[in-house]
Amino acid sequence: MAWDEWARIKADVSARQDGADGPMRLNQLAPLGGGGAGGAAPDLASSPAEKKAASKALKEQLEPGVRRDGSRTAESMGAAAKEFGARDGSGWDAAGALKKAQETWEAQVKSLLGGLAREQSLLSATAVTLGGTDAGIAVQMNRQSRIDGL
Repeated sequence: MAWDEWARIKADVSARQDGADGPMRLNQLAPLGGGGAGGAAPDLASSPAEKKAASKALKEQLEPGVRRDGSRTAESMGAAAKEFGARDGSGWDAAGALKKAQETWEAQVKSLLGGLAREQSLLSATAVTLGGTDAGIAVQMNRQSRIDGL
């Protein structure tokens, strides 16, 4: 996801929060008939197709961008740390700080990628789990009771 797209999404959310219904309030129930203005349905990806699309977006758009941009930043910090490092027996104190920042950055990117992978996996599994639950309930409901057989 590009940074300009992120800025647009933030602006859209901000506009929605300060829309016709006033600022968003989190300490109350949603109005009857749904969450949005005029009783519209809330913005929730609940259909299998929407979950699949969200999972695909995580895997094909967001994850590669995080990998690419995370590694570029780590490489830049590594190069800067090397430049500030000791060449003739003494170096700048900033070299050590940059190296520590690079290690922290790489750990955070790894953690973010792990979280994205978990979310993608959970989105994919939810459709299967809910489908199995629905099938199980249907089987239970379709069983003939002993009273029906009399």
